[in-house]
Amino acid sequence: MLGRRPVWRTIAADFESAIRSRKLNPGDKLPTEQALSRTYMVNRHTVRRALAFLAERGLVESTQGRGSFVRRPSIPFKIGRRTRFTESMEAAASRPSTQTLFAEIQPAEAKVARALAIKPGELLVVVERLGLVDGEPVSLSRHHFSHARVPGFIELYAACGSITQTLRDCGVLDYTRLRTRITARLPTPTECELLHLPRHIPLLVTHAVNLDNQCRPLEYGEARFAADRIELAIEMESGTIG
Repeated sequence: MLGRRPVWRTIAADFESAIRSRKLNPGDKLPTEQALSRTYMVNRHTVRRALAFLAERGLVESTQGRGSFVRRPSIPFKIGRRTRFTESMEAAASRPSTQTLFAEIQPAEAKVARALAIKPGELLVVVERLGLVDGEPVSLSRHHFSHARVPGFIELYAACGSITQTLRDCGVLDYTRLRTRITARLPTPTECELLHLPRHIPLLVTHAVNLDNQCRPLEYGEARFAADRIELAIEMESGTIG
């Protein structure tokens, strides 16, 4: 005991103060149980009780074999009639940005061709982007468009870096979500590297079809979100309940 306070509470209070004052940031690794036992001159059971308390408060997460880390707060990503990464992140008081990994022409696979109502093998514009929030990677997204619909897309996109603006420049003034299917899986080694993600943290994957303002299939997209950083929020449109 230190005074009348149990030592595990002192340990927890020290780390909670460091986290809330940003001396420790989301994703930072805490010292090992052995190191904390030496620092506070207690047994490992006391350290584990402190870490469990911090985990209950949503401040840290512990994984056997990896250690304990400052937990990243989840950011809601809204899925509704108009689903936009930048707008959704800004609504959560975050600073979003994107990095284009590639933008190229590819033949359509059967799955994408069905979604876009074109024939397999027809040319697609495919754009792969890394989504970041406050400089931290949170998502990977792949956007597919029929090349015949937006033949100048790649050149226009290179000039502005915005998919929505590029579509406007191609004559598509608006687009809305037809459907979204959500799955989950573990990340590949490449996805782990790009998202700074441990292998055991799953990805939330959305498979979506967007329509143009004439209700024609415009885009098939697949987005992969780090499940420890993003939560998917399905928004009901007004008038759909009751």
